[in-house]
Amino acid sequence: MTVSIQHDHDAALRFITCGSVDDGKSTLIGRLLVDSRAVLQDQLASVSRSGQTDLALLTDGLSAEREQGITIDVAYRYFATPARKFIIGDAPGHEQYTRNMVTAASGADAAVVLVDATKLKWQNPGLELLPQTRRHTLLANLLRVPAIVFAVNKLDAVEDPTVAFNNIRVALDIFTQAAGVNARAVVPISALKGHNVVEARPGWCGYQGPSLLQLLEQMDVTPAETTEAFAFPVQWVEKFSSSADTSRGRRVFWGRVATGEVQPGQAVTVLPSGQTATVAQVLDHARNPATVGARHSAGIVLDREVDVSRGDWLLAPGAFTPSREVSATVAWLDDEPLVAGRLYWALHGHRWVKAKVKRIVHKLDVNTLAEQDADRIEPNGIGHIELALQEPLATLPYARSRALGALVLVDTATHKTSGAVLVR
Repeated sequence: MTVSIQHDHDAALRFITCGSVDDGKSTLIGRLLVDSRAVLQDQLASVSRSGQTDLALLTDGLSAEREQGITIDVAYRYFATPARKFIIGDAPGHEQYTRNMVTAASGADAAVVLVDATKLKWQNPGLELLPQTRRHTLLANLLRVPAIVFAVNKLDAVEDPTVAFNNIRVALDIFTQAAGVNARAVVPISALKGHNVVEARPGWCGYQGPSLLQLLEQMDVTPAETTEAFAFPVQWVEKFSSSADTSRGRRVFWGRVATGEVQPGQAVTVLPSGQTATVAQVLDHARNPATVGARHSAGIVLDREVDVSRGDWLLAPGAFTPSREVSATVAWLDDEPLVAGRLYWALHGHRWVKAKVKRIVHKLDVNTLAEQDADRIEPNGIGHIELALQEPLATLPYARSRALGALVLVDTATHKTSGAVLVR
């Protein structure tokens, strides 16, 4: 399904940096912050070592990150230019922290995948990309990140940056075409020296396009799913409010509208009970009567008392067919491999249900992009599985709805996040 893009450059653009270990992701964000004048002098002084500014330390905030020189958790930073506001997520490159990258990508409007030219055989026109570069690109594409940009970094450190950039660009073109990834651009940069990061450097490496920041300034936010039927996951129940002017003494069901919009007078069905009711009143985040659309918080008052709890869904009647069977793509994030027969908790919205892995259909080879028969999916692997749910869920294909097509699998014993599930 093709989704129309909302041209809204007033809204903050959420983007992540991802790629392999030590490709320069944290340094790139530090460069963006410094060159866009989003860093105070005392902050710069605090990340200086032996008179040199370590830009990566502007985002690596955990003590373990500073000690080991790696990024572990997703670090979010905020900055603005005269043209745009931005929210940046610095995703880890290590395989064992792929779950953090998936979390950051699931809500991003764009992904900047860094490619370190010094780690590749750049003299070779048929060079091989790093596995983690391929994996992060595939994950960003699976998670429907609308815009993917490749930033070829550290070209200032190779003997012939023009040849290196051309050969890497060809390798990226071959990979993205085979994987069905629609990349927005391939940009040569030096995060350390600032080439083509904020200010364009025409002709460097034979590239004549905009800088990375100029590209990001032109991108659009992901549109809210307002054209889908109404769906609302109940997060909190406000019991019998004493504020008669807003809820008339009835319970208020609070949450964020997932798809569609809600207004007084429309009918709703409660999942899982199947009861029906009519919306008597809708409150916005400030408790004012309003019509509320997807991505915005709402308080819903029904015309009669029905059994609704946290985790239930309010749905447009007849618009969804809840099912106990789910066919899905999974990004496996656990340290233990995924095998058929295992039981997990599945989280959909705020609803928890037991989920059994019925079958592993295949796994994806991130190097060849071939689908392979498999009886397990290893940590950080991607595959196609079938789930059997203890209770029905109202899902849509992830390609159609990010909000209704995503589930999270959680280990029933350790409570660790085990997998990101995307309904097919």
